[in-house]
Amino acid sequence: MVAEKTARIKHVTCATCAAVAIQPIPFADIFILTPIQGLMGVKIANIHGIEITEQKSTEIVKELLGLIGLGVMAQQFAIGLYKTVLPFLGAVTTVPLVYGLTYAIGSTMDFYFEQKAAGRPIDKEKLQRIFKNARKEGEKQGKDEGLAEDVTQRAAEIEREI
Repeated sequence: MVAEKTARIKHVTCATCAAVAIQPIPFADIFILTPIQGLMGVKIANIHGIEITEQKSTEIVKELLGLIGLGVMAQQFAIGLYKTVLPFLGAVTTVPLVYGLTYAIGSTMDFYFEQKAAGRPIDKEKLQRIFKNARKEGEKQGKDEGLAEDVTQRAAEIEREI
């Protein structure tokens, strides 16, 4: 039951972040996506029986990103470059990348709160392995589910309406 709930929260958040990431402002993603990912953390924490605020969850996201390493910053840089240098490839490349990153953050937070709820210490190396493996799995899901095409179509529809 817990795994099903956290999987649903992760998927909805990943899809939301992927959709938001195709906005055309280079390097703004981290300021937009982090609060959304923080809210995902609140929901995952609650599922594990831990009550936290969105602000505290955002702090935990930043803490976990610090533990995970500079891979996140490199990905944010890549997303920014896609938007400035190769804007026509932006959605196709950005959606799986952001979906994968958000999936990895969600999976890492899921493990983190599971350990906290059980009173177990957090193993940094295990967090890094979970992040790395989940990022690959999330990017695969972002590609397999055709999200890039769906998000691009929806963005074009909204743009025509405006």
